Amino acid sequence: MPRKRTPDESSTDTESTTSTATAEPVTSEIPEQKQSFADRVGQRKQWVPAPDPFEIATDAMAGVRLFESRRDRQMAIKFDEKPPQAVLDRMHEAGWSWKGAHGIWAYPVRPDSAVTTRIKAERLYQEVRQMIRQEKGIEAGQEVPF
Repeated sequence: MPRKRTPDESSTDTESTTSTATAEPVTSEIPEQKQSFADRVGQRKQWVPAPDPFEIATDAMAGVRLFESRRDRQMAIKFDEKPPQAVLDRMHEAGWSWKGAHGIWAYPVRPDSAVTTRIKAERLYQEVRQMIRQEKGIEAGQEVPF
């Protein structure tokens, strides 16, 4: 009956009672793709930060994008070109402010209302995106949701 191998024994296709082969110790020179899962357990990965600001939604045809910056604690809507006056009025009504140096409309994200702010920002994005699409005459069937 075959016995279980210990981690320091190499695998063989045929078990032999006289075989005493052991595996070489794992070195850090082995590329990560060639290491087994068991070898990678316990190894620390280099932390890679997420991009900031990160894009949440985009509509290339309408020329509008929604971003969130966790570092700056704000939501941002960026237009490729100046939107119609109705869109600008809607942005003002919703409490967003124009940041001319960056070319974005921004709204602060506060810790006590962060989730609500994100939901409202996505709804406003959808609303102004639809307004721009109607202004440009883009058909409803060509929409690309989030």
